[in-house]
Amino acid sequence: MLMSVDGKISTGDTDDMDVDKDFPKISGVREGLHQYYDIEKTTDYFSLNSGRVFAKIGFNEKKDKPERIAGVNFVVIDNAPHLNENGIRYIAQKGEKLILVTTNNNHPAFYLKNELSNIEIIEYQDKIDFTDLFQKLKQDFGAERVTIQTGGTLNAEFVRAGLVDYFSIVVAPAIIGGKDTASLVDGESLHSEEELFKIKALELEEARTLKNSYLHLKYKVLN
Repeated sequence: MLMSVDGKISTGDTDDMDVDKDFPKISGVREGLHQYYDIEKTTDYFSLNSGRVFAKIGFNEKKDKPERIAGVNFVVIDNAPHLNENGIRYIAQKGEKLILVTTNNNHPAFYLKNELSNIEIIEYQDKIDFTDLFQKLKQDFGAERVTIQTGGTLNAEFVRAGLVDYFSIVVAPAIIGGKDTASLVDGESLHSEEELFKIKALELEEARTLKNSYLHLKYKVLN
């Protein structure tokens, strides 16, 4: 994940703002940004993200032919839906397989499944069971490791369910601020001392100084 020093993964509190779109505009930040994308290319063969994130970075409007990433399967969680048919096509063409996870039985991916042979859909009735989802990814698709790059709310779901084993974080030399701006892990705040068990301790495995004041931190989660 890419975040600011104060843990923000967006530049503001609307979907029109995003670090991927906005960091290249900021002097002192844009110069070292490429290092994050170099690290991102070493992703696992299963890359999990949300439709909202893909929509934020403009996949619904893309007209170019995407550069195919050999061997990578995209797992996309999208209920609203945030993705339209163009966005789904773009992601499907970008990887080996698009595994769409949704509770929305009217999602446009259902209409494209017969047209695009590399689309798979995992459907849940009311709420996605993430433990069950990860079991399905392993049993049905052979996913031994999954790289998660979702927003703060979903990240909280995964972390508190004990489904995250490691954090790989690139820290950009920037302070963003804003109490309503998405952070690395958001979700419901803790309300009492009895909930402290939800806090996950981390063990530092590597801290590497990159160029242009960037850092790369790797932690093991002590579940």
